[in-house]
Amino acid sequence: MQYRKLGKTNFKVSEVSLGAWQIGGSWGDVSDKDAERVVHAAIESGINFIDTADVYGDGRSERFIAKVLSETKEQVFVATKAGRRLQPHTVDGYNRANLTAFVDRSLKNLRREVLDLVQLHCPPTGVYYEPEVFAALDELKQAGKILYYGVSVEKVEEALKAIEYPGLATVQIIFNIFRQRPKDLFFPLAQQRDVGILVRLPLSSGLLSGKITRHTAFAADDHRNYNRHGEQFDRGETFSGVDFDVALDAVEEIRRLLPDGISMANFALRWILDHEAVSCVIPGARNEGQVAQNAAASALPPLTAERMAALEKLYDTKIRSLVHQRW
Repeated sequence: MQYRKLGKTNFKVSEVSLGAWQIGGSWGDVSDKDAERVVHAAIESGINFIDTADVYGDGRSERFIAKVLSETKEQVFVATKAGRRLQPHTVDGYNRANLTAFVDRSLKNLRREVLDLVQLHCPPTGVYYEPEVFAALDELKQAGKILYYGVSVEKVEEALKAIEYPGLATVQIIFNIFRQRPKDLFFPLAQQRDVGILVRLPLSSGLLSGKITRHTAFAADDHRNYNRHGEQFDRGETFSGVDFDVALDAVEEIRRLLPDGISMANFALRWILDHEAVSCVIPGARNEGQVAQNAAASALPPLTAERMAALEKLYDTKIRSLVHQRW
C-alpha cells in the first residue's frame, strides 16, 4: 500500500482507502458480521483511512467503525459527514446549532473526543455562498471538536466555490472513467491551494467492476434499483448519472483495454490513482474479498499513455454529452 498526504491535514493516508456507505445501508443487506469483517480486512490490507457519514444506516456505519477500531492498535483516520439528517434538506439548516448537534452525535457514535475530518454532506449549492457556514466549522475546530473540515460535493462548480474558503482541507468528489470533468480545472486549483481530494464512487456504483450485466438484479433497498433517475437523491450518485445501457456498452469497450491479469475494477482504480492531484480513492466493499481486491490497485504500475488516451477518447465519444455539463 502506498500513502499520500491529504491536503492541509498532513495526514498520510492510504491511496486506496475504504468508503463505508455499503456497511451502513442503501446497497442491499450487509450483515453485522460482514460489516465488521470489511473494516478488519481494510486495516489488514494497509488501509488507514475510512470515510463514513452520520446517515449511513442512521449511524450504523459509524458505530461499526468505532467497534472495530476499539479492537486494533493501528492508527486509522476516520472522516464522517454531516448535513443530510436535515428534513427538509435546506440551506438554512446548515447553521451553527445544527452542525454542532451533528458533530456531537458523530463523536458519540465514533467514540471519539475529537473528529479527524468532518465534511458537509452534499449540501444545497447555496450553502457554498454562505460564509457563516464555514465560520461555524472554524468555531468547531477552535472548540476542539474537529481537527479539520471539508465538503462532499455533487458538482465541479461547488468544489471550485468551496476551495475559496481558506480553512477548507478536503473536497470529496465523484471522479471515474465515466466522470472525468474534475481533472480539467478543479484538480490543478485544488493542488495549488493544498486541498486534499477524496474520490468517491470510483467504480461508478459497480459498473466499472465489469461484473454487472443487463440481467443483474438489485435488491429493493439498493439505490441502484430505486435511484437510477434521481428519485431519492442526486441522479449522479447512481451509475455516475450515465444511462445504464449506454454505460454497459462502454464497459465492453473498456474490457478490451485491460492488461493481462488485471481486473477491470483495479484497472479503473489505477486510472484514478494516476492523477497526482488525487489524495485517495474510497471504494466501498461488501465483503473481505472486495477489500483485498481494491487494495491491490495500489501496487499496480501506472497505465500506459496509450491506454490513458483511449479512455479519454471513450469518454469524449460515448459519455461526455450525458454528464459533463451536469456535474
